[in-house]
Amino acid sequence: MTENRKTKLPWFGLKFLAPWIRPYRMTLFLMVVPGILGGLVDIILPFFPDHAIRNFIGKNTTEGMGRFAAVYILVLLFQILMNGISAYKACGMEMYVGRDLKNEAFHRLQVLSVSFYNQNSVGYLHARVMSDTDRIGTLLSWNLMEGIWYGSYLAGASVVMLRLRPGLALFVLLLIPLTAAFSGVFQRRLTELGRRIREINGRLTGSFNEGITGAMTVKTLGIEDRMDARFFAESGEMRRAAVLSGHLRGLFLSLISFSGFTALALVLWQGGKLTEQGLMELGTLSVFMSYALGIMDPVRWVVKVISDLITVQVNIERFASLVTSEPEVRDTEEVIRKYGDSFSPKPENWEEVRGDIRFEDVTFRYPDGSVNVLEHFDLEVPRGSMVAIVSETGAGKSTLVNLVCRFFEPTEGRVLLDGRDLRERSQHWLHSHIGYVLQTPHLFSGTVLDNLRFGNPDVSMESIYDAVRRVHAEDVIARLENGYDTDVGEGGGRLSAGERQLLSFARALAVDPAIFVLDEATSSVDTETEQMIQLALTEVLKDRTSFVIAHRLSTIRKADLILVVHDGKITERGTHRELMAKRGSYYRLYARQYETEAV
Repeated sequence: MTENRKTKLPWFGLKFLAPWIRPYRMTLFLMVVPGILGGLVDIILPFFPDHAIRNFIGKNTTEGMGRFAAVYILVLLFQILMNGISAYKACGMEMYVGRDLKNEAFHRLQVLSVSFYNQNSVGYLHARVMSDTDRIGTLLSWNLMEGIWYGSYLAGASVVMLRLRPGLALFVLLLIPLTAAFSGVFQRRLTELGRRIREINGRLTGSFNEGITGAMTVKTLGIEDRMDARFFAESGEMRRAAVLSGHLRGLFLSLISFSGFTALALVLWQGGKLTEQGLMELGTLSVFMSYALGIMDPVRWVVKVISDLITVQVNIERFASLVTSEPEVRDTEEVIRKYGDSFSPKPENWEEVRGDIRFEDVTFRYPDGSVNVLEHFDLEVPRGSMVAIVSETGAGKSTLVNLVCRFFEPTEGRVLLDGRDLRERSQHWLHSHIGYVLQTPHLFSGTVLDNLRFGNPDVSMESIYDAVRRVHAEDVIARLENGYDTDVGEGGGRLSAGERQLLSFARALAVDPAIFVLDEATSSVDTETEQMIQLALTEVLKDRTSFVIAHRLSTIRKADLILVVHDGKITERGTHRELMAKRGSYYRLYARQYETEAV
């Protein structure tokens, strides 16, 4: 799925949203019905001045004024109550549906395969989970409530006017389609400007973010003036678009007011004649004047709600495209029944992992690729073996690891673990037995201890202490302000790269994995930290099957098997001694790196 892909939905996508609306049927009912009643009260209110003119002013008496005032106040209180209930339930509808949509979207992101994240940017996914769900929630609450209120008022007022005086009503009602027409024109233009402003605001936010997070780079490159110029240009563009939008909105509101006063002038002109001729009472003229002045605003709002519905359909389609996406790597129903899944595991049925791995006639190409990365590839990795994978930068070293971890599945052939096809076991079972250390480690917000327990919340403190000791991270934690209770900050930002890497090693080791994967785990740390990690590797990887994507070739000379990758394909295999004797790609890589380090 790409950013531009949308799922086309009928009924403006409302049918698709039914499962998230259905649990809140009563909330929706209590939002809609009071909203309709509140709109109907507005239709009734103009008759109170009519009654006063007929029975008090016209008769020059105040008899019954108290009862009239009491009824008027009760009707107003009833309207306030209905509007309050409708608004309260609209707020609840917005919050509940928005929450459920966000939960569904985030849950889907946890289910989807790694390939999905390779094809979609963080900004795109963030917008789907946050912005789109917010707009959908607003549509199903406030926009719906406003549409119901104004729609009921517009329909009711039109019926009443036609019943009272059809000829005079037509003077007012003929302005409605004209008002709706230019409202639609203005609304489309305002919607386009709104999108443009949001787009510019996104760029402006990005520039601001780059100016802050890249402050050191800006200073060292001496490009403060260029950063200033870019930000000022984008903020100026946003100002121009916002001012234009404000001018159009002001003109639009002025035209709506002009339509209302035009309708009022027509009513006064024709109604005045009828009243003067004795064909219509003054109270009825008062009713018409109230409707003429108030009916144009609902027209504007109904057009706006329809426009919002059309606009939000894009958000619904994009949300739908996310929550209907299926993972490319999926467990069968039979496997899930036996082993469970990531959300409902059944560890009582899990077999122990020895660590024997075999590739049988594996052919593989990436889902978005057209060339086979592996073709009829065979490899046997006995338990406890260390397999190193080396290549030039960006030559596709991660393919084998992705298949072992079942982030992808073979296009043809099988990958077996302990003699069983990986597809015969659950992904969660497999991942629970793999310790993976990335080149750029990610720590979660919370304390050091929280992060060390992320792989297994039930891991004992003894296991944590042992893992920390074995990766030589005791001194690092001891130096921290609060030791194990130190807050690492967002993404581990309060720690150095080396400290984060050591903690990620300890976190992976704490779950006692049978298989270890090191993805260039020492390439982004300082020499001292690398030496500490190298000291730990011999003990940590003992009796564990391990795959090491190597950055420095000197660290993998003792590997049981070295695979050399070029253009995504394995071109050489053997031990360090065998590959050096061949004087091929590995020999040249090793010699070049040795010379660089020597210099």
